[in-house]
Amino acid sequence: MSSNNYQENMQNERGNRPPLFRKMNYILMGIGALILLVGYICLSGGNVPDEVFDGEIFNTRRIVVAPILIFIGLATEIVAIMWRPKLPKTDHE
Repeated sequence: MSSNNYQENMQNERGNRPPLFRKMNYILMGIGALILLVGYICLSGGNVPDEVFDGEIFNTRRIVVAPILIFIGLATEIVAIMWRPKLPKTDHE
């Protein structure tokens, strides 16, 4: 079997299947990435030397809000990857 014939067969096989991700998947992935980015920005700290105690590390934004945003972002990414839209039924099925 020549390599050209093999490539043609592979293209024919791929052409019959729908794409793995659709537009909605990419939109959800983008939203999830933005939520993750905001969560990590909320988690970041200031420029305080190690020798100095700073009580700001225990504020609500870093302890509560940032982890919740990161969790929501990760859950959104999982949903975006697993999302399968309903395809219209064809006569072959």
